Amino acid sequence: MRSERGQAFMILQLITSFIAAAAFCILFNAPGRALLQCGFAGMVGWILYLQLDERWDTVIATFLATVVVGVISQIFARSFKMPVIIFSVGGIIPLVPGGLAYDAMRRFVENDNNQAIQFAVQALLLSGAIATGLVLSEVLGQIFRRKKA
Repeated sequence: MRSERGQAFMILQLITSFIAAAAFCILFNAPGRALLQCGFAGMVGWILYLQLDERWDTVIATFLATVVVGVISQIFARSFKMPVIIFSVGGIIPLVPGGLAYDAMRRFVENDNNQAIQFAVQALLLSGAIATGLVLSEVLGQIFRRKKA
């Protein structure tokens, strides 16, 4: 029974992360021919995050998932001759800690400052992990391109 629930949960996560990434790319005015790749990048990043988060710290899981999204974005950009940002922005959307940032602001408004600071610091750490992961994937892409040339 639990494995069936686990499989259903993972399928639901796959579908919703794909839709979230692709839908954001629509808002981001990405070309229509890139929507499937954007959705795929977001889906892979989110599922990888879920798997890594069970074993490691959330910040590390976010960082590693973002690096993978960045590498996938580099590959898609070269394959489809489009800017990397189209795929990387859509791909990281499921990883962005928007709910955590919202909870932090809500706690500040409710005057629960200790909890608010904890949420805000966690959101900041996750945002930093995303930024660092994207930078690392860009550096890896540049190194690979130089070795290839």
